[in-house]
Amino acid sequence: MKRIKSFQQVKRLVIKIGTSTIVKESGKINYYYLEKLAKIISDLHAQEREVVIVSSGAIGIGASKFDLKQKPQKLDEKQAMAAIGQGLLMHLYKNIFSKYKITVAQMLLTRNDFEDSIRQYNTCNTFNALFKYKVIPIVNENDTVAVEEIVFGDNDTLSAVVSILIKADILIMLSDTDGLYAGDFRKNKNVKKISFVEDINEEIESFACGVGSSFGTGGMRTKIYAAKLATARGIAVAIIKGKKPEQIVGVIQGKNEGTIFLPKKITEGQN
Repeated sequence: MKRIKSFQQVKRLVIKIGTSTIVKESGKINYYYLEKLAKIISDLHAQEREVVIVSSGAIGIGASKFDLKQKPQKLDEKQAMAAIGQGLLMHLYKNIFSKYKITVAQMLLTRNDFEDSIRQYNTCNTFNALFKYKVIPIVNENDTVAVEEIVFGDNDTLSAVVSILIKADILIMLSDTDGLYAGDFRKNKNVKKISFVEDINEEIESFACGVGSSFGTGGMRTKIYAAKLATARGIAVAIIKGKKPEQIVGVIQGKNEGTIFLPKKITEGQN
């Protein structure tokens, strides 16, 4: 419980917003939840907490302009929808945060930005400069140049890598479910939710389900993998329901919200 209570002292946090939170199953933008989310994040910002948003949704929003009912499968079409949707996505964030007099900044990243030491150093410096100016970075994978060799493949993994790079205290991932369940709750309503995970072992990994949204990329499997990366570097991880963004505040206050993956202790010399 001491580790849970310590979330109240969180200074730097990464919030990963999935496509299912941004885009409805109909393909339309979900303004209602985005407005609620912006209000909560603005409150955290006013408390002098440093917030990074890792946001999916560019392809989904691009597809919504053409009334597509699911994400395109061909690479060139996905890149085209990302090129269309990314500008619209940033315009959306700019508008909802401007109500709270908060400036946002776009950061489009690829695997190379983390694996090349010079680019990693410069990326980290950019984050720190944005924090100095009280700006909220909006991070997305650079899907318009997406090829297998340079992408992460999903923003769950990207959110974990960003958390590690900026030495975040906690990563909070918004999902279409309210946490990790001990089985597929869509098939068995009696399956119980797991509130706390101390060790991500084979049993925990076996509970993962696939993508829940027509526009989504990852699923619980990629979220567990992201949690494994982040917790190994001493970063707590929470998976909460995207349609209940108030759970972000609950997690920081130490309440039993979603599923909390407890961080491992950092060994001496580990970055």
